[in-house]
Amino acid sequence: MIEAPIESMVAEEVPALPSRDRDAAALGARVPDIMTLIAAAPWREAVTYRDTWPHEYVVVGRDGQQALLAAFCARIARGEGVECRFYGQAREYLFLGEHKYWTMTNCADMEPDSDDYVLNRALLYRDRRDFVVRTGDTGRREEA
Repeated sequence: MIEAPIESMVAEEVPALPSRDRDAAALGARVPDIMTLIAAAPWREAVTYRDTWPHEYVVVGRDGQQALLAAFCARIARGEGVECRFYGQAREYLFLGEHKYWTMTNCADMEPDSDDYVLNRALLYRDRRDFVVRTGDTGRREEA
């Protein structure tokens, strides 16, 4: 049962930091410094996918990354996400620096009291696979 949308978690649980985004500042929004949160997160390799679709992840509750997830979802809620396809799955990705970030559960569907969400990230390919993955594609960089 959803008690409140993730946006309410952002306002209550994430300390507001001065915005570095001029457009957000113009709207009066205060957003956490997501790049600082990303740099401090304990990313671990998704070993199962090392040879197919290499990526890293954090487990929100176990790794104490509630603020990072809230910052990610706040960016998605503000429309900064890009809908991409991984085979038949469509989801919103956030492109930051050299990585793209995603969750398997839509932010709007997350339950505020649950800590079992996973935030994933993968290095960008700098080709179509960053936006659409089709049958026959691989995650190996030498096979662009």
